[in-house]
Amino acid sequence: MTDTGLPPGYLRNAEADVVLRDGSVAHLRPIVPGDADRLSRFHERQSEESVYLRFFAPMRRLSAKDLHRFTHVDYVDRVALVATMQDDIIGIGRYDRVTPTSAEVAFNISDHYQGKGIGSVMLEHLAAIAQEGGITRFEAEVLPQNRKMLAVFSDAGYEVSRRLEDGVVMVHFDIEPTEQSQSVRFAREHRAEAVSMTSLLNPKEIAVVGASRRPQAVGHQVLRNILDARFLGAVHAVNREALEVLGLEAHTRVSEIPAQIDLAVVCVPAPEVLEVVSDCAAAGVRSLLVISSGFAESGAEGERLQADLLRLARGNGMRVVGPNSFGIINNGPQARLNASLAPMLPPPGPLGLFSQSGALAIAVLESAARRNLGISVFASAGNRVDVSGNDLMQYWIDDESTRAVGLYLESMGNPRKFSRIARNLAAIKPVIVVKSRVTSYGTPPGHRVRATRVRPEAFDAMLRQAGVVRVDNVHQMFDVAQLVLNQPLPRGRRVAIVGNSSQLSALSADAATSAGLDVTHGPVSVPPEASAEKFRRALDAAFTDEDVDSVIACFIPPVGAVDRDVVEAVRGAAAASDKPCVATLLGLRGVDGGRGKSVYGGPAVLPEHADEGPDGEAIPLYAMPEDAVRALAAATNYGVWRDKDRGLTVAPDGIDRKGARRLIEGILAEYPEGRALTSDESHALLACYGIDLWPRIEVADVDEAVAAAEQLGYPVVLKSLSPLVRGQSVLDGVRVDLNGEAALRAAYEVLDRRLAPLDANYLVVQGMATPGVPCVVSSDEDPLFGPVLSFSVAGTATELIEDIGYRIPPLTDVDVRELMDSIKLSPLLNGHRGAQPVDKRALGDVIARLSVLTEETLELSSLVLNPVMAHHEGADVLGAEIVISPAHRRTDPGRRSLT
Repeated sequence: MTDTGLPPGYLRNAEADVVLRDGSVAHLRPIVPGDADRLSRFHERQSEESVYLRFFAPMRRLSAKDLHRFTHVDYVDRVALVATMQDDIIGIGRYDRVTPTSAEVAFNISDHYQGKGIGSVMLEHLAAIAQEGGITRFEAEVLPQNRKMLAVFSDAGYEVSRRLEDGVVMVHFDIEPTEQSQSVRFAREHRAEAVSMTSLLNPKEIAVVGASRRPQAVGHQVLRNILDARFLGAVHAVNREALEVLGLEAHTRVSEIPAQIDLAVVCVPAPEVLEVVSDCAAAGVRSLLVISSGFAESGAEGERLQADLLRLARGNGMRVVGPNSFGIINNGPQARLNASLAPMLPPPGPLGLFSQSGALAIAVLESAARRNLGISVFASAGNRVDVSGNDLMQYWIDDESTRAVGLYLESMGNPRKFSRIARNLAAIKPVIVVKSRVTSYGTPPGHRVRATRVRPEAFDAMLRQAGVVRVDNVHQMFDVAQLVLNQPLPRGRRVAIVGNSSQLSALSADAATSAGLDVTHGPVSVPPEASAEKFRRALDAAFTDEDVDSVIACFIPPVGAVDRDVVEAVRGAAAASDKPCVATLLGLRGVDGGRGKSVYGGPAVLPEHADEGPDGEAIPLYAMPEDAVRALAAATNYGVWRDKDRGLTVAPDGIDRKGARRLIEGILAEYPEGRALTSDESHALLACYGIDLWPRIEVADVDEAVAAAEQLGYPVVLKSLSPLVRGQSVLDGVRVDLNGEAALRAAYEVLDRRLAPLDANYLVVQGMATPGVPCVVSSDEDPLFGPVLSFSVAGTATELIEDIGYRIPPLTDVDVRELMDSIKLSPLLNGHRGAQPVDKRALGDVIARLSVLTEETLELSSLVLNPVMAHHEGADVLGAEIVISPAHRRTDPGRRSLT
């Protein structure tokens, strides 16, 4: 919908495209008065049973009064959403506030679209909107025979109570998200998005639109590649001017094909694409692969055309790959799909690949083939107007043919959702990501990406939280992939080094130490002229050493050619052990597959038994020791992450969400643009989340300082809050442990005289906290990442060396502990040089509460707790700076949505 004629209070942020249970897309939006005719048509199409279940009475037509009442809402106390497809209403959900904190909810789903999960997704969205409006509880009246609606409530993960009154089931439940309701939402999102990719990657009927007879035309190449790969489904050619293309009958349009098309591959000039998409919508096509270029990458007009493409496709329930895509490949035995510009179907294997760059796609595929790495699924997103790496990861979670995933990302439109899905995938399969930047400067034209202010370290922290292996380039991605696909994951950081060159062994040892690995065996160097048998004995000793988790083998043949017996020695030693092995052999790179299939002496050939998994005989080879060690370190870090307890999401008790909401809404009602909170307001907001902010009193002269100290009680601290002073070691602006009036007056005189010329004599009096380690805990709301939590030790030194840890909420208890341990100065918290260790449990509790506050409160533009004085008996929050602003919808809101 456009903004033209929208009623007052219309909830623009409530609009969303959602994937339904069958993989199709519906559009959710608030109802408007102009929906009266659509609503009337919707009602007239419903069966008598559906009408009775909704209204408890037969009502074949809605009166003008009813239509007005249903379509005119205030979007505050009365809210209604409609689900639409092809501009028809297919579902309605609404609530009416009955008390300040409760509302009655009702749904009506089209008979033709029941069973697709529309009611469930509408409940999620209505609950999120209601919470933002201060509603905490839903109630509903449902007839006992309306089992589908009762299931919508009971299956949502809420604690639902029911009672039967006068033949009607009264349903009540709190709508605050719970761990169970969140789990249900994520599981439904996963299933729906995975299904949408299944229909895209496993089509039964394909139409190539723009299938030209000219060999150099893109449409001709794509059609030929599909046919050459011996696609197992049916292929149809669409060409307005030809009767036949590559032996196939040509149709003038998709809607004339006498079959239900699952996937339409669009290869026509950009100005003709919208007409093709409209025809595909009329024909009921489920998915589009747009190879055509000339969209956002070509300028402003192309950008408008791309926006229209997305609107048209989603409005008709279709998913879109592209535009400007290189294509998709599915090597599964039930598909053999090569709907791409790659002239040859790559050999099958267990590696799933996703690339946003069409230009790099062919190089990526060729590089994988050279290394003997077979591909399960490949997809190029092009301008990424719709389908992204998030969607493919949802599919790969359940895809048994994929055992590791490589993602080449030029941009990230929804990092919060990426992190959530990647964590689920990485728990069972390695996820290797090539991503060089997170700023908007590197974003390709047409990629829908919000600007971001986060530092690269925060992005790295997000990937580490998700268990993702971050690499700098495609070369490193394949280095890691060939290891994790063909060898067991390391169980620890202890490595053995065996070689036939002391220099090469020493180089490997240095690289291993620098990468955080522990060399516990060797380096062992056999003589350069040693036989393969002697080399094998040295390897066997390394593999059988109980203090070894992984083995690095490096061999330089004295006469310049790799001896097959040496290769067999490495393979045999590795195959006899359950420990991983990486090998450096005369500049070779790739996977030596055994059984006569090898990367050296000729072109790469996929191992004959590539699907046997990491317990086979394939050995990953590397050109240089540094490459082997880097890959081994990455696999080790991933193995440690996968095996560790990732903890439980923090859920502190004693939280007053209603009080916090009232406070923020009251301030924004008076200051719509937002502002910094006062000390009292900061104290009240933090108290709602169980964080005790110590009071401090601003003073204008020494007598006010004395009065403040008497109010707070001695001993006290006198300090300047001027930014010129705070955190400085040269300009001292604090006096501590002042035990009486005389000491306070003397301290005030000194500070006032010293700081007044700098206009830095902005002084406050505060109680004297227990000495300890001053820390800074802060959060900033980023347009792309949402809340970004940071932790550091206070002081200029920290700022100069940028010793700051980052995490992206929501956090687990393990995340909290790792955040405190992630900074270089963390030994100060553990008792450095005989000092007492601080109470990390109390400090962690502050971090956990702040993470929940920032996760739940979109209006928090920035929040800094400085200092948080951590000591052996607790953690005291002595200062806070909080800025609030109107809430902006996050990239991963608290309900299912395609962004």
